[in-house]
Amino acid sequence: MADLTAVSTGASLDATRAHYMALTRQRRLYGGIMLLVFVLLLASGFGIANDRNAGGFLPGLPHIFDFPADVVSEAWAKRANLPGHLLKALPALIETINIAAVATITGAFGAIILSLLSTNGLAPWPRLIPVFRRIMDLMRALPEIVIALVLIFVLGSGPVPAAIAIAFHTVGALGKLFSEVNENADQKPLEGLASVGATWPQRMMLGLVPQVAPNWFSYALLRFEINIRASAILGFVGAGGIGYELKNAISWGQGKFDEAAAVFILLFLTIVVFDQMSSVVRNRLTHGSMKSDPLKGAAQ
Repeated sequence: MADLTAVSTGASLDATRAHYMALTRQRRLYGGIMLLVFVLLLASGFGIANDRNAGGFLPGLPHIFDFPADVVSEAWAKRANLPGHLLKALPALIETINIAAVATITGAFGAIILSLLSTNGLAPWPRLIPVFRRIMDLMRALPEIVIALVLIFVLGSGPVPAAIAIAFHTVGALGKLFSEVNENADQKPLEGLASVGATWPQRMMLGLVPQVAPNWFSYALLRFEINIRASAILGFVGAGGIGYELKNAISWGQGKFDEAAAVFILLFLTIVVFDQMSSVVRNRLTHGSMKSDPLKGAAQ
C-alpha cells in the first residue's frame, strides 16, 4: 500500500513539474514574441521618423552638443549679467508656479469627486462607475499641450488656457490614483456610519477622508511637481510663464543665449527645490499611513 502511495505521489509530482515547465516555456515564448514585435515597431518607427526628418539622425548625432556648448560658452562669457537675468525672469517663474498651483488645487478637487463616484463599494450609483472611469481615462488621454492649443485659439494666449489645460489633465491623473487609494480604505467605519443613518456625504467625510487624506495630499504634491514642468512646457506655445521667456530667448539665437541659460538655471533650481520640499512632506505624511496604501508600503 505504501509503495502504491509513493508511486502515486511521485507521478503527481512529475505531472505537476511537467505542467509547470510547459507553462514556463509558453510564457517565455509569448514574452519573446512580444519583445520581437516591440523591437520591430521601434525600428520601423525610428526609420519613418528619420526619413521624414529634415536631416538625418546618425549624421547629426556628432553635433548634438553644439547648441548646449554655444549656450554655455556665451553664458560664461557674459556671466556678470546672469544675476540681472535671473531677477528679470523671476516674475515669469512666479507666474509658472501660480499656474501649476491653481491647476493642481482645481484638479485635485475634481479628482476627489470623480474618484468617489468611480470606486467600488463607495459610489452612490454603482452602475455609473464605468462611465466615470471612462471620463477619467479620456481626461488622462488628452495631452495638456493639445488642450492648451485649442484654448489659446479660443481664449487667446496667457496663463488661463495653461491652467485650464493642466487642471483638466490633473483631474484624470489624480482621479485614478485617488480611486486606488479609496479601494484600500477600511470599510468598517463606513458601515458603522451607515448603520446609524448617516448620509453618503457624511459617510465619505467622516469615515473615508480621515483614512485617505494623507495619501491624497501626497499624490497631489507629486502632481504639483509634474504640473510645474508642464506649465513651463506650455509656455512654448504661448501660454505664458517662464516657458514663454525661454522660447523668446532661444528663438533670438546668438546674443540671447545668456538669458536662456539664466532661465534654464532658474527653472532647474525651482524644480529641485520643490522636489525636495514635497518629498519631505510626502514622507512625513505617508510614514504612518502605509497600511491604507499597501502599494506605497511595498515601494518603500
